[in-house]
Amino acid sequence: MNVKQYLDSTYLKTASQAGLSEAENTVVIKNAIKEAIQEGFKLIMIRPEYVSLAKNMVVEANSVLLVGTVIDFPEGKSSLEIKIKEANEAIANGADDLDFVCNYEAFKNGDLDLVKKEILIGTQIGLANDKTVKWIIEVAALTDKEIIQLSALIKHVVVSNFKEEDFDSVFVKSSTGFYKTENDLPNGATVPAIIMMLENASPLSVKAAGGVRSFEEAAEMIRLGVKRIGTSAAKAIVNGEISPNQY
Repeated sequence: MNVKQYLDSTYLKTASQAGLSEAENTVVIKNAIKEAIQEGFKLIMIRPEYVSLAKNMVVEANSVLLVGTVIDFPEGKSSLEIKIKEANEAIANGADDLDFVCNYEAFKNGDLDLVKKEILIGTQIGLANDKTVKWIIEVAALTDKEIIQLSALIKHVVVSNFKEEDFDSVFVKSSTGFYKTENDLPNGATVPAIIMMLENASPLSVKAAGGVRSFEEAAEMIRLGVKRIGTSAAKAIVNGEISPNQY
């Protein structure tokens, strides 16, 4: 099992979240990019303002590392216009993967037309530019029934509006890793949530993100059938260690 080719090595903390200055946080980001290049991970996932930096470093290193970023992160409740603007900027800056935060609050409130429209338009923008698109549903904010329904809704929009050869480029993703749960309950990729996503998103792929911190956890997710794993513990995973990082 070449676990490295499943790993989207992730660093999404702002300077204030990390307790660092902007300059210090930029150093952390540069080191994360260097590590991802050196280790041969699938992708480096960083905030939009660092996409150009990452792409330049990848090109200079003559690396095949993909560069991914998040859209409307972490709450996903901005307007469609803002999502479109952020996606187009990320594409212009060289992003390969666009991980949109789905407006899961609108979904929970029954505004299915809004959710369907953003999935359609966001996916169109990504696929038209040969990008991989992932829709983050934030499983910790959803009931089991809602996980099933939202995974199926995304699948339905994509299958109804795009060609079969496009399906491999669209994912349903579990979590941002930043959702605040009560009593420190898991906020990411639990096995039951991932199974529900896999069963209801197919033929779309699933990305497990949030809380995958060891090789054993990553291997279990791969055995279940996920195609990508988003984690801030990528190096610990490949070294057989357990990271204290929570996303």
